[in-house]
Amino acid sequence: MPLEALMQVKVRTATLFSQSVADAPAAVVVLTAKDIQAFGWRTLGDALASLPGLYTSYDRTYTYLGARGFQRPGDYNSRFLLLIDGMRVNDSVYDQAPIGDDFPLDMDLVERIEYVPGPGSAIYGSNALFGVINVVTKQGSDIDGAQVAAAAGSFGEKRARATYGWHGSSGADLVLSATTYDRSGQSLYYPEFDTPDQNNGVAQNLDYDRAQYLFAKFADQDFRISAGYGNRTKGVPTAAYQAVFDTPGSTTDTHSFIDVTYNHAVTNGIEIASEVYWQRYDYSEDGLYGSPAIENIDGDKAIWYGADVHATLSSIPRNKLVVGLSAMRDAARNQFNYNVDPYQLILDDQRSSNSVGVYAEDEIRLPWHFTLNAGARVDRDTTVGTNVSPRFALNYKPTSADTFKLIYGQAYRAPNAYELYYSDPGPGGQLGNPSLRPEHITTAEFVYDRAFGENAHATVSLFRYEMRDLISETLDPSGAYIFENVSRAQARGVEFAYEQDIASIAQVRASYSWQFARDSDTGAVLQNSPRHLGKLNVIVPLFHHAARVGAEMQCASARMAEVGYAAGYCLGNVTIGSNRLVPHADVSFSVYNVTDKRYADPAGPNFTQNVIPQQSRTFLLKLVYGF
Repeated sequence: MPLEALMQVKVRTATLFSQSVADAPAAVVVLTAKDIQAFGWRTLGDALASLPGLYTSYDRTYTYLGARGFQRPGDYNSRFLLLIDGMRVNDSVYDQAPIGDDFPLDMDLVERIEYVPGPGSAIYGSNALFGVINVVTKQGSDIDGAQVAAAAGSFGEKRARATYGWHGSSGADLVLSATTYDRSGQSLYYPEFDTPDQNNGVAQNLDYDRAQYLFAKFADQDFRISAGYGNRTKGVPTAAYQAVFDTPGSTTDTHSFIDVTYNHAVTNGIEIASEVYWQRYDYSEDGLYGSPAIENIDGDKAIWYGADVHATLSSIPRNKLVVGLSAMRDAARNQFNYNVDPYQLILDDQRSSNSVGVYAEDEIRLPWHFTLNAGARVDRDTTVGTNVSPRFALNYKPTSADTFKLIYGQAYRAPNAYELYYSDPGPGGQLGNPSLRPEHITTAEFVYDRAFGENAHATVSLFRYEMRDLISETLDPSGAYIFENVSRAQARGVEFAYEQDIASIAQVRASYSWQFARDSDTGAVLQNSPRHLGKLNVIVPLFHHAARVGAEMQCASARMAEVGYAAGYCLGNVTIGSNRLVPHADVSFSVYNVTDKRYADPAGPNFTQNVIPQQSRTFLLKLVYGF
């Protein structure tokens, strides 16, 4: 997609009504299916890590996302709101936004990823503190027939997919897809466990990863229904939560959802959009603990459903107004823990809750090339009460090439069921804290976007974040962990981003972020908070577009860990592909961590390790064939 066209792509994530990326009241970034293909991104986390101000961490079980210096240890991405085609994905127990292999959708089915940095509670309610991620799926017309894909790579990685896409002459559209994935992993060495009775610190055959995904979507005129299923089992080699080292242990995450939408233009200036959805998330962790070792099962069952209806009014001169109502029922927020043999029930907590929100947002076109976007949402939750989230953005466009944006917003995150109610007393365990309050964030941001002709543009963002009642995992005097509203935090920084299409030579996207996040009470720098981030993504067509090379580099400065620091690093990935080497097929070969850089991410508070070593160099060969 040409850069000028990309900047005019219509997105709805920022305001719920259609507007171009350039006009949105935020520094919106869009990644397309071509980006996913060109750079060989296997997970949503891989794609997000290429964006300005974002970075990921991996503890060999889950992938975590940080933004502008914030990535709290023990947080399951609950400060980001993740959507699939506009449907909330964060579960009702952990509020987790899955971005690794636990994301319940094959990346080959993604048409684009819309990322809106900053607070989004004025539209979406809880969780949208640092940003909103909307994953838009492909239509049947994008696939146009039957398609199969197969991939094989390092450490026994295998992936297969079968997809069918159809688009009728009357506009009806269908997508059906199934994927299976398996990776045997590798043996890993952890010096913290280097004793003869712990296999000299080597965790053998415990890094495996396997998953299955199903997806179906049918649309006709104003109606759409989609359903998805994702099941992922990951071996746990790190002996987290004081598990016995080098013994079998795994986590299983299962997501299921059904989403129904109906959008209809009532008149020329009024459009009604409605949605009804149902979701379920099941989690289970199996491990050996104590001496003598006892098998323990920990898990949850989350079921939630809800509805949203909003009207967009564009008939009022110089205004575009959205008013809406949403409601959600957390029917099951159940958590359990028990020993298998001898059987001992440790936790059996069953909860439910309700929430309702009303919101309004107005885009007002003012004289002298100004546009004001003002909105607010009021949420009422049976667990934490009432929260109000306002947002204001003033856009100034003095020329067709220059856009200035001044943005102010507030957002909140309600404590989740895991933080409120999970209780397993004793050293290394956890205590529930039903008295937790929501945490809040106030942000101010200035954005300047400059277009250089049709083929290049640059963006500068200055931001300041203030958080209060920050929920943090702390150590109780009893030796158990507990979540408390213990601190305030702030961050400030600047981001530079540049994109350019260089004729038929290359497409370049680069960014640099300087960010400083600290505890407001002590002045201490936050853990897992890099001061500097640098990104470079380049796509080069070869042999008159018969082949392509996608190369990326990601650099992060040192981050503070529980003790000491995780050193800074620079990583390079390269993908070479061609859609002409095999008729009707796209073939690609990817090398990840090209220089075999040894680096590590800070570990959470429930790990014996201070840092978790990351993946060495790996390879992947992939074939996508269309019939």
